[in-house]
Amino acid sequence: MSEIASFAVGHDELAVAKLLALDGAIDGEIKVSCAGLADRLDASNQTASRRLQRLEDAGLVTRETVSDGQWVALTEDGERALRSEYEDYRAIFEGRSSVELYGTVTSGMGEGRHYISLPGYMEQFEERLGYEPFAGTLNVELDDESVRRRSAMEAMTPVPIDGWEDDDRTYGPCICYPATVETADGETYEAAHTIAPERTHHDEDQLEIIAPERLRDALELADDDHVTIYVEEQ
Repeated sequence: MSEIASFAVGHDELAVAKLLALDGAIDGEIKVSCAGLADRLDASNQTASRRLQRLEDAGLVTRETVSDGQWVALTEDGERALRSEYEDYRAIFEGRSSVELYGTVTSGMGEGRHYISLPGYMEQFEERLGYEPFAGTLNVELDDESVRRRSAMEAMTPVPIDGWEDDDRTYGPCICYPATVETADGETYEAAHTIAPERTHHDEDQLEIIAPERLRDALELADDDHVTIYVEEQ
C-alpha cells in the first residue's frame, strides 16, 4: 500500500476520480480525453490535464498516453480514497456504524502481553467480549488517511473495560470495538476487538487488536504486511 500524497490531491482531484470510477476505471483501464473530461468538469483542458497528473503523481491512477487520448485506471489507493469519501457521506446520511482502516503490521513493545493477562482485565474480557484473549496484541501502524478517519470511532458505542486496582497500583479503564481483520490476500478474522486506553491522544497512528488467538499465526502475518481493519459498533 503506497502512501497517498494527500498534499497534491484535494476535492477537485477526487471529483475527477469519481467520474473515472463511474465510467468504469475502478474495474480496469478506460479511454479518456482531456477535452471530454474538461467538458464534464466545466473546466479548461489544461485544468483537466493537471488534475489527472496530480492523481497519477499521488498514485491514485495509472495512465498511458496514446495518439487519440489516454488509458486511465484507478489504482488500489485510488479506490481507497473514494471509499473514504463514501464512508464520510454515509456517516452524514446514515450515521456511523463502521469504520474502515488501513495499515501495516508492526512489532510492539511487549506491554500488551503483560496488561491483557492481568486478572482484573481478563475477567472483564471474558464477560464482555465473550472470550479470553491471547496474551498479546496485533500492532498495526495506520496510514495517514486512516489516522484521520479513526476519530469517527468516537461516535460509536464501545465495549467498556473498567479500571481496577490491586495492592500495588491502579489500572486505568480501556475501550474495545468489535473488529474484523483482513489480509492483503483476502483472508479474514472476525472475532477480534480493537483495544485502547479510554482517554488518550498519543500515538493515533498505532492500533492494537486482541483476539482469542495469536493473529500473526491465525492469519500468517509478518511485519510490514498490509491489513484492513473493519471496526464496527456492537
